[in-house]
Amino acid sequence: MFGGGRAPILVLSQNTKRDSGRKVQVENINAGKQIADVIRTCLGPQAMLKMLMDPMGGIVMTNDGNAILREITVQHPAAKSMIEIARTQDEEVGDGTTSVIVLAEMLAAAEQFLEQQMHPTVIIRHYKQALEDMVTLLEGPLSVPIDRNDKAALANVVKGCVGTKFISRWEDLAVNIALDAVHTVLLEENGRTEIDIKRYAKVEKIPGGSIEESTILRGVMLNKDVTHPKMRRYIKNPRIILLDCPLEYKKGESQTNVEITAEADFTKLLELEEEHVRRQCEEIIALKPDVVFTEKGVSDLAQHFLLKANITAVRRVRKSDNNRIARACGATVVNRTEELQESDVGTGAGLFEIKKMGDEYFCFITECKDPKACTILLRGASKDILNEIERNLQDALQVARNIVLSPRLVPGGGAIEMAVAQRLIQKATHGPYRALAHALEIIPKTIAQNCGANTIRTLTALRAKHANHTDANTPCTWGIDGESGELVEQTKNNLWEPLAVKLQTYKTAVETSILLLRIDDIVSGSKKKGDGQPTPSQLAQQE
Repeated sequence: MFGGGRAPILVLSQNTKRDSGRKVQVENINAGKQIADVIRTCLGPQAMLKMLMDPMGGIVMTNDGNAILREITVQHPAAKSMIEIARTQDEEVGDGTTSVIVLAEMLAAAEQFLEQQMHPTVIIRHYKQALEDMVTLLEGPLSVPIDRNDKAALANVVKGCVGTKFISRWEDLAVNIALDAVHTVLLEENGRTEIDIKRYAKVEKIPGGSIEESTILRGVMLNKDVTHPKMRRYIKNPRIILLDCPLEYKKGESQTNVEITAEADFTKLLELEEEHVRRQCEEIIALKPDVVFTEKGVSDLAQHFLLKANITAVRRVRKSDNNRIARACGATVVNRTEELQESDVGTGAGLFEIKKMGDEYFCFITECKDPKACTILLRGASKDILNEIERNLQDALQVARNIVLSPRLVPGGGAIEMAVAQRLIQKATHGPYRALAHALEIIPKTIAQNCGANTIRTLTALRAKHANHTDANTPCTWGIDGESGELVEQTKNNLWEPLAVKLQTYKTAVETSILLLRIDDIVSGSKKKGDGQPTPSQLAQQE
């Protein structure tokens, strides 16, 4: 900066703040630790809930790592990237958002080496090597295969996910809903398995009733009523037609001017409109349906024609709902009434009915023969409880989906972390590689902490169990019982987790640690309010 006694050259503008070197790395590590501290108590079955208020005054009560971090506003750039990894974890595998943040303890493991003046790239090289070894171990000897058709085994895994959540009191109900939903939307085409939970497993929350009343429908439910009060509201084995066009005369987009010279012309115009609607309705009636759903409007005239033919009409259905009905009852969504054929009619539904729940009317299409879409109906005391249950259920659905897509499991309750750590420690005697292995132990340690056990004693006993495990081809299944804090063998306790979730957790945590260690300079060029150029209004006031 100083060139041989000359005046200093300022490259950066005055408002820019620059930190570099060790200071930045230590700051990043502390930011990671602080984010982890916020969430640490949310891990394990004895997890506490956090209550967050957003700026609009809404309340979120949850122990889902991702939901908490979404609501928190942070200043530090490293903390922001930590929040981002919880979101990645949630989008990718749906569970393990809390673990991934707690595992950012790996960053703290690097601190001692930075103090010894070890170069960050050396630490990173060790971390990368450790991650590769972890993945090899997890995909090989430390995971066990599972038969995806074995309902009891799948239920145990989902139970492990649900057990740490608010919904754990109704775990059997939640587990059954999650497994049924995943099996319903499972599609196998040409050897490709597709499970689209987001699109075809809709969660409807209706305040009122008790949580035990929550069910999964073999079909679809919409928040709609019939268009005309005299239409039938209860139809067994309905023939269903789905449309994507309005059953009314097409209106002009913007201002439309029509010049009429003779008086009869106006009558002719009205007749043309009527004729158009009548033709549409006749084309529908020709197929003798019982129910017509359309995404657009239905005019009074069309209602009249359909009512005369004893057909029930429901209008302005959402596109996503229409697709779900199509998958549930086997109908095809048709864009023009002229193109309707017998094959487009859905006959797979067993019952169409309109029910009043709370103070709204809902339309149920249930008892479908082989539905490929479903609706999960949640009841509960208040909106906040329903929101939390929905978040918990989403995690359970994702876990069930992960097992069906990649049927391999690892022991839960901190057992797999301990097993991986043990194997890595056997390989390396010192350095960042070994420190990373020890950092994994934060998960069993936190589980023990959250249920009030003696952490040091529990961890020492657990280490001893894992050290005595000699079979290199099977995982040691000793872990911590999150309820009591005692050591249990997970094969007897039946607590397993999907491999996909664990793999993603480790990859994300280690890669984020590597990313944050790479940073050695933070330049923040934020302009403070009030300095810099005056605004035109301020200039005007000065004059």
